[in-house]
Amino acid sequence: MKIVFISFVILLSGMSGCFEDSVITLEDRGRPGGLVVACLSPSIPKMVLEIDYEEGYRPHQDSIDLLKTRLLQVCDKPEGITFEFSQVDFGKSNSLTADDIREMGSAFREHSPLAVEGELRWHVLFPEGTYQDDSVLGVAVDASTVALFGDSIEEAEPPIFARPSADEIEKAVLVHEIGHLLGLVNLVYQSPVDHEDPEHPGHSNNEDSVMYWAVETIGIAQFISGTLPNEFDQDDLNDLAGISDGTIEVKHQLYQT
Repeated sequence: MKIVFISFVILLSGMSGCFEDSVITLEDRGRPGGLVVACLSPSIPKMVLEIDYEEGYRPHQDSIDLLKTRLLQVCDKPEGITFEFSQVDFGKSNSLTADDIREMGSAFREHSPLAVEGELRWHVLFPEGTYQDDSVLGVAVDASTVALFGDSIEEAEPPIFARPSADEIEKAVLVHEIGHLLGLVNLVYQSPVDHEDPEHPGHSNNEDSVMYWAVETIGIAQFISGTLPNEFDQDDLNDLAGISDGTIEVKHQLYQT
């Protein structure tokens, strides 16, 4: 099960196609997209992203700055969006599974997503090692938790010209995985616009969107003279606006306004 942008995955119980079956206690952790209303709504005025990383795997500041910019485009947070960084030892390495990521998230997060009044908390993990499929660069495993695999991201950098660079890949993967926490594409709603690739559920059919389904499959060499997409396209943004204003019905939410 890969969600491909270079290589991305999203793990969700009971879905087929590009989604790997993996048991999640949905009542406890929700599914990717299960906190999109909480993110979009100003009724939770502050958002905190906990960034836990192992030694040598701290994300680049440019990636964090870009993620904040992308979130501020869509999430109405009057008291702002902040980041909390912690270097940790997850105690696991190589061949990490979705369950491993969930367990690590539960063990190391400071607070659960809605535990602090007035705050929404999401959790981003940067562990040593790789996913069980080492071509995977990032995973979204529940409503608030994603992981990026720095070793695989480094391996994804082409040997010739180093374009796209590992830094560029990290930015794109990070925004892509957070896009899944926002429910993109059609994970917890149905878009009025046909922009989901029918053969790759949960992904855009537009190669200019960061949610594009298969950048790797069309050859990373095409980006040597260009850049990887790292922003939501207009259809993505319109979907989120529709969820926010109530014109698009959204399901499986852990929070309702």
